[in-house]
Amino acid sequence: MTTVLIVDDQPMQRFGFRMLLESQDDMTVAGEAGNGSEAVRTTAELHPDVVLMDIRMPGLDGIEATRRIVASGSRTRVLILTTFDLDAYAYAGLRAGASGFLIKDALPEELLSGIRAVASGDAVVAPSLTRRLLDTYADRLPAMGTAPSDPADDPRLSSLTRREREILTVIGQGWTNAEIASRLHLAESTVKTHVGRILAKTGTRDRVQAVILAYDTKLVSPS
Repeated sequence: MTTVLIVDDQPMQRFGFRMLLESQDDMTVAGEAGNGSEAVRTTAELHPDVVLMDIRMPGLDGIEATRRIVASGSRTRVLILTTFDLDAYAYAGLRAGASGFLIKDALPEELLSGIRAVASGDAVVAPSLTRRLLDTYADRLPAMGTAPSDPADDPRLSSLTRREREILTVIGQGWTNAEIASRLHLAESTVKTHVGRILAKTGTRDRVQAVILAYDTKLVSPS
């Protein structure tokens, strides 16, 4: 059973989400929150599998709430709801540690699929779209940290083998596992193993965060 915390400052919006989620046999609503501060506090209390996070809320917004939830070390994953499919809010949400984002007017089945994907450890944003977001907004928002001029000197990459660093680079370029396997002449199962090790060694939560890491460590540059 996937537990979900609904975060939105509009009571009717929360009610609609609750009705949809409670109609599913594999989901239950752990609770609701009307602002970011309440979302952070309730997540710490209830430990939901997924937080369905609105962005624009009074007081603490969804971006900062996401950042605090992720920084706490919580295993809870955050799915951002945004108004537009390619905007600075989505970019900031991913940098804050969200596992993906969906458009607020997504179809019910898309929302449900997104929640299930995030709960299972997948990301609900294609790496290629993450790359577009980074290329578009990287010069407008601060990076997560200052990377050395040479990626080889970045401590976040120090534990990676040469092959893992190569695969992280092409993940950052938006390649799928199938594309990596074909172009690097590897079995797809081998690629999946490498990706899993990269995530574990770098402490990235999912493939989208790996794209951001490749960008931040200058393995990949804006196109």
